Amino acid sequence: MGTTPPGPEYCFSQEPEYHVSTETESIVTAEAGSRSVRQAMRQSRRDESRKLPSSAGRRAAARRETAAGYGFLIPWLIGFAGLTLGPMIYSLYLAFTKYNLFTEPEWVGFDNFVRMFTDDPNYIQSVQITLVYVLVGTPIKLAAALAIAMLLNYRDVGSGFFRSSFYAPSLIGASVSVAIVWRAMFSTGGPVDNSLSLFGINLGGWVGNVDLVIPMMILLAVWQFGAPMVIFLAGLKQIPQELYEAAEVDGAGPVRKFRSVTIPMLSSVIFFNLLLEMINAFQVFTSAYIISNGSGGPAGMTNFYTLYLYKRGFADLQMGYASAMAWVLVIAVAIIAFILFKTQKSWVHYAGENR
Repeated sequence: MGTTPPGPEYCFSQEPEYHVSTETESIVTAEAGSRSVRQAMRQSRRDESRKLPSSAGRRAAARRETAAGYGFLIPWLIGFAGLTLGPMIYSLYLAFTKYNLFTEPEWVGFDNFVRMFTDDPNYIQSVQITLVYVLVGTPIKLAAALAIAMLLNYRDVGSGFFRSSFYAPSLIGASVSVAIVWRAMFSTGGPVDNSLSLFGINLGGWVGNVDLVIPMMILLAVWQFGAPMVIFLAGLKQIPQELYEAAEVDGAGPVRKFRSVTIPMLSSVIFFNLLLEMINAFQVFTSAYIISNGSGGPAGMTNFYTLYLYKRGFADLQMGYASAMAWVLVIAVAIIAFILFKTQKSWVHYAGENR
């Protein structure tokens, strides 16, 4: 018997075969891979979230860091409270009292302040002398510092030596020894007097001359220009040379470049030096005390504010009155600083600031 070929019923009973193309297989594989990557990333985030401290733990760590910071500040806070804040508060109380260091303070209200401005001509004189010293000496000192800084800025050979030499007077300028030497230089028959006599200028000693003692004090202050000079020099180093080159292309000369480039770019440094030197000038004491032997002479022309305050407090034992003077000085300096900060917007330029 021969083999019987399959009939139609056999053919239709078999399930049809489906052939998946290679492109479809790669799409399915890619989708499966991306799902695996997403699942792995979610799992990684869950693992990281388990490792990160909770919000409560972060707050506890922040509190520990804050406590540690305050712990390191405690010695400074104790010193500030005991040596600065406490004496200031007690001085403010004494300003409204009559106190001579030996008896209990007697409350007098505003009598010390009223007496200052209405019944103490020496106080008014000390204010006038101090204002002249500040308003004349400070600009001259800053001008000298800026001039020397600009000279050093364009000199490379030996610049370190010259910077140190010009800065040295600022380190020793407020010392007693320098004040003694300064007094000897400007006394009658001293080096300055003898040098001027060679040119036919016979002024005598500056120390005992009512008209020359303030200029002598201003010269001593100007001689100590080293500190603002160093700050000016640092500011000059930060000015881009491209600005000067652009000014030269526009035909600007040295004066115009100084006015249009140097001064605007140094305005923030000028403001800083002006504020610092003005505050320091109000506190001049050592040189005035040494040159006048503590008397404020001649004719009270070296009776600067702090020297007169010292005389009232420790020579005349009027500690309440001296405390009132001190607080008037603090308020006056604070007002001047406030005015400078308020007016700086009109003339101080900061880098990156749009005007």
